[in-house]
Amino acid sequence: MASVPLIALDSWIDRLIVRQSASEIETFARRSITLADARLGASLAALDDLARRGIDDCRPEQIDALNAASLSVAWVKQMSVLGPAGQPLCTDSSVTVGPVKVLGARPVKGSGAVLEVVQIGDRVTRMVRLRRQSGFGANGVAALLPTSVLSAQMGHNVDPGSYAEIALMDGTIIDEIGDRPSDADTLAAINANARSSDRFALRVATSYPQRDRNVSLAGVREMMIVIAAICLLVLIVLALLLRQRRCENPVAELERALKAGEFIPYYQPIVDITNGKLHGAEVLMRWRKKDGTIIPPAAFIPLAESSGLIIEMTRSMMRTVIAEMGDAYAARPKVKIGFNMTAQHFDRETIVRDLRAIFERSPIRYSQIILEVTERQPLENLSRTRRVVATLQDLGVRVAIDDVGTGHGGLSYMLKLGADIIKIDKMFVDALATESHSSTIIETLVDLADSMRMDIIAEGVETFEQVIALRERGIRSAQGYVFAPPLPASSFLQLMDAIDPRPRELDLSPGPLRQLSPRKSAFAA
Repeated sequence: MASVPLIALDSWIDRLIVRQSASEIETFARRSITLADARLGASLAALDDLARRGIDDCRPEQIDALNAASLSVAWVKQMSVLGPAGQPLCTDSSVTVGPVKVLGARPVKGSGAVLEVVQIGDRVTRMVRLRRQSGFGANGVAALLPTSVLSAQMGHNVDPGSYAEIALMDGTIIDEIGDRPSDADTLAAINANARSSDRFALRVATSYPQRDRNVSLAGVREMMIVIAAICLLVLIVLALLLRQRRCENPVAELERALKAGEFIPYYQPIVDITNGKLHGAEVLMRWRKKDGTIIPPAAFIPLAESSGLIIEMTRSMMRTVIAEMGDAYAARPKVKIGFNMTAQHFDRETIVRDLRAIFERSPIRYSQIILEVTERQPLENLSRTRRVVATLQDLGVRVAIDDVGTGHGGLSYMLKLGADIIKIDKMFVDALATESHSSTIIETLVDLADSMRMDIIAEGVETFEQVIALRERGIRSAQGYVFAPPLPASSFLQLMDAIDPRPRELDLSPGPLRQLSPRKSAFAA
């Protein structure tokens, strides 16, 4: 009888693991299908453009067109011109691939293109090829994609023994993650499936084996036989287990920290690199625990997004920013403040309602707010998001696309969302001195931004050589450790007063400033 509570607890833990695992693999399947549809669609759009321009031979100017198309779609491995029999004639890199073996193919609905699963030469790995006829001749154009770019990453809660596959509807496997389970494991597994739109007709199947979970729980069941003989000891162990389970629940820990106000904003300055003036700051969330330990965002933001807590955490950040920065920003109406958004913020116009509720009567104006659309999660409905962006812009809020070129959106976000700002990822800034492609990409982004009347901010700038290189390419705004790391409110206010003093009649904190650090002094200079 004393073991009954422990048995019930064991059963509850068992069901919880099943629910969490099922939810995780269902989310993975949906995200993979969304990602595959988006990336195949962007690749096909690039092919359609080449076909309309009549790209069908290997003249130098046509090779240049292939190269430009390949650069515009980051995940495409190679663009090529195909002969009548589908053999590669030339590629964007002037390196022809080996013999192509087609393992499976299907026409893309609503277009003259064909989606193929292929093997190149003697390679065992598979690739995806989109091809279509170009102009009125027999030749065509094709885009070659690694299969890995069509599937999302497995979540942290999924067992390492999990298996997933993305395939054509006829069963031709495109990509597999993990080891294929045996028939016995398949019967006892938790499964989830998803299908894409009829246009590409893909499916994703996922499987989570229960064998490992049963092994991990076997020790608890054996322990109950011993504990049943001593009722008091069972109750003590039960209380300890309950407490341990609660402490180990990461979502519950995030909820507790949110209620306790442990999530705080840090501010990374954004600088005009032509004159050293302060343009504003990006708000970066930190977790300050009760003992004073500061936890970086990479340790909790993914869980906050997958659990949905990111919405309330963002609201908390905005209220804290008003409390900490309201007076300083009221005195500097041209200085901006940026907040990171995810796809969830744009669902059902949540962010519009939040901004009106939080900033309607605050000292910070709508015109000082920048919302940065991150690419960690794909925007599943670009048309709806475009309407939300337009509503935000009507309020005076500016919208930026963060980490351009490294996430789900790529250039499609620039073209379809009507954003005001693009932020160049640190990856391209770091490679400026070593990779010519990085310089070409940055210059292309600058040209695109100029033609679309968008501003550019470079992220992750760490050396003055990078500042000079960015300035030479026409970029005015940047942020990074060469100027200042993300700062707590008190340090950022001190930095603002040093660079952009308040009007005397609005100075709310008279007195000498504390000495800045060497890095901040370089920034002020």
